[in-house]
Amino acid sequence: MYDQILFPTDGSEPAESVLDYALQIAYEHEATIHILNVADTSQGSLTRIREEVIDVLEQEGEQIVADAAKRATEQGVSVVSEVRQGDPSTSIVEYGDQSDIDLIVMPTHGRRGLERFLLGSVTERVINTAELPVVAVNPDRERPLTYPCQNVLVPTDGSRGAELALSEGIAVAKATGAALHLFHVVETGSLGPDARSILKEGELTERANEIMTTATETAEAASLETIKSEIEVGVPSKEIRNYMEANEIDLAILGTHGETDFSRYMMGGVSAKIVRTSPVPVMWVRESESGG
Repeated sequence: MYDQILFPTDGSEPAESVLDYALQIAYEHEATIHILNVADTSQGSLTRIREEVIDVLEQEGEQIVADAAKRATEQGVSVVSEVRQGDPSTSIVEYGDQSDIDLIVMPTHGRRGLERFLLGSVTERVINTAELPVVAVNPDRERPLTYPCQNVLVPTDGSRGAELALSEGIAVAKATGAALHLFHVVETGSLGPDARSILKEGELTERANEIMTTATETAEAASLETIKSEIEVGVPSKEIRNYMEANEIDLAILGTHGETDFSRYMMGGVSAKIVRTSPVPVMWVRESESGG
């Protein structure tokens, strides 16, 4: 299902630690992996020494992609490598469009560190603008990365974004033989300590059941071997992480255009909390501006 996979790298330790995961995905799907380094020439301070700096950045980039390409070849994965100049996030998205990439795999942060990520990283901007799936992998994870998946999680809120995530989740589960986990969180918000009893017979619970029924029927229509579903009440980011840990989830798939906080406020609310703290890779499926 993935024929062309893009792995952008800055040669940092975080990026290197995620490369093997990208190679696992490529190997499983017999895909070609594209190793891309972007020489960041978007900084205005480079004006006076631009040519010298660009030469150095490109030389570093050539070595970075050569090292990564060697690892790919050693693992039996077809590889294409390239160094480009420009703004990293823009260049990554443009390369994805120009090269018919099916999937981007990248770490949540690179050599500039987690602090840089929290303020708005290359990965964040790629997720926000790429019209193809992006897998964000936290290099600081404790659990080992495994692909093909055994357990795929799709949190759903009944939105269009969630529908796209579910479609991708079904495809991944079918391709890898993984169990598909459907999960909905009834967000308590400011309802207070009595929220659970209030919601037992409330409209939010009824809506949650409708959302889960629809998602389950869609998954069943795809003839998946194993489908699990659960509804929980609480704080979305916390409940999603708890579910990941309790059910040995290997990959979570989220839609970035949704009706509830965890999918609507991209990188500004619960989504940011999930991608920063997720113990497993998170795939983001973003609805295109045209809605297609």
